[in-house]
Amino acid sequence: MLISTKGRYAMRVMLDLATRDTSTYIPLKEMAEEQDISVKYTESIITSLSKAGLVEGVRGKKGGYRLTKRPDEYTAEEIIRTADGPIAPVACLSAPDYECAREESCKMKPVYGRLYTVIANYLSSLTLQDILDGNLDRSLLTGIEADLPPRPEKQTV
Repeated sequence: MLISTKGRYAMRVMLDLATRDTSTYIPLKEMAEEQDISVKYTESIITSLSKAGLVEGVRGKKGGYRLTKRPDEYTAEEIIRTADGPIAPVACLSAPDYECAREESCKMKPVYGRLYTVIANYLSSLTLQDILDGNLDRSLLTGIEADLPPRPEKQTV
């Protein structure tokens, strides 16, 4: 699973809003500048988040956006899913009407299904507040090395 730029930026915007006073609306331009994202792209992200009810906006001189809930009530999964769509690693797990001629004999579907479960459970257990507080350890990862794997080396041609 690869989280898109829109998904990553949506997380950044939501984390930014989570650090702000919830009684005030933060102007779109201010968020864009703070996160070093273009205003147009930030507007696209905010539109998706607003349609999903994750943020609310007010127009006008003192307008802007703010969270609709407390930071501990948002999960990373719902934010990424709102920005990117299904988080399943393969199409056959993300769309109920997806038809695959190999489904009955596919040896990998259970592997992908378990991977999907691990990713979805972890992201669903992680709130904005957890991320802000640095509480990233979850019982889901017990017995699994929680450090990031090394980045692949660049291949020279």
